[in-house]
Amino acid sequence: MENKVLFRFWTITDYEIEEQFLAEQHRAGWKLRRYVLPGFYFFDKCTPEEVVYRLDFDQAERGQKTEYLQLYRDYGWEYLFEVNGFSYFRKPVEPAEEDMEIFSDNYSRLEMVQRIFKRRMVPLLIVFLCCLMPQLLLQLSQSIREEYVAAKVLAGIFAALFVVYVWLFIHCGIGIRRLKKKYEKM
Repeated sequence: MENKVLFRFWTITDYEIEEQFLAEQHRAGWKLRRYVLPGFYFFDKCTPEEVVYRLDFDQAERGQKTEYLQLYRDYGWEYLFEVNGFSYFRKPVEPAEEDMEIFSDNYSRLEMVQRIFKRRMVPLLIVFLCCLMPQLLLQLSQSIREEYVAAKVLAGIFAALFVVYVWLFIHCGIGIRRLKKKYEKM
């Protein structure tokens, strides 16, 4: 069987773009088999068809995963796997079926955005403020006082991490805000 691997990086607020990417791959004859963090998609060759992919973020309560998945199966969704709190589903497009969404209303979509924020962004913010910021300040002050190359390298590493975290907060903050506005208008 022919297969391929693609690398794509998405943040937690780019899940709709990821869904479109997966549907486009399927339309081109590549069915998603597996996904491995930080962004490796494994596809198997298949007959091109119109398939909808949907992601849901960590909705099932502990011990209720079986009921959660059965609910989706009852509506024709195929459960693929879970990665980083996101459950991956797909379903062939039926011409008679208009609604290809896994959410019944915008309130459910807004709840998912809030779950993403609480379970992913808040812990990142805590790590940033409690671990990264103090270490960055410590390493910068040591690199200024000391002549050691190691101190300057560590300061550079923490400065790079600082830039990545700030970019991530800005990108995801804008994404969460965009999703909230979108779902509040619908």
